[in-house]
Amino acid sequence: MHIEILHSPTPAFQALVDIHTVFCDGTAPAESCHRLPVSALFTPDMTVWGAVDGDSLIGMGALKQLSDTEGEIKSMHTLAVARGKGIAGALLQTIIATATQKGLRTLWLETGVHADFTAARTLYAAQGFTECGPFGSYVSDPHSTFMTHKLEAAQ
Repeated sequence: MHIEILHSPTPAFQALVDIHTVFCDGTAPAESCHRLPVSALFTPDMTVWGAVDGDSLIGMGALKQLSDTEGEIKSMHTLAVARGKGIAGALLQTIIATATQKGLRTLWLETGVHADFTAARTLYAAQGFTECGPFGSYVSDPHSTFMTHKLEAAQ
């Protein structure tokens, strides 16, 4: 398995986003689902990564640059058949390392409270994320957990 930056959507990426959409939509009402469509992921303020195993795209993650010092983790998803193998952790570490290299000082994320997001929340907490209130344009939502992580300056 390796992680690579994706510069444009592919049919495999669209299929993974479709799976992510179904997953998210099954855990909360539409107004509480903050996932992004493919068209919003490939913009100048976003960096998108894919986890690739052989010829298969098995995971994705994205970093949205909010300002010179802040970023938001978006669209983390690993295919069900590939979970438990460290793929999400590797994607998250790649995102954190890139954010640090870019000079970002704070990362934010929004994720679900549904039991299906327990592994994600556990992973984020293990990487130094702590729960916080809504950020940016988000508002308090009983279906959302907000988390933040202060980054160390790049050496």
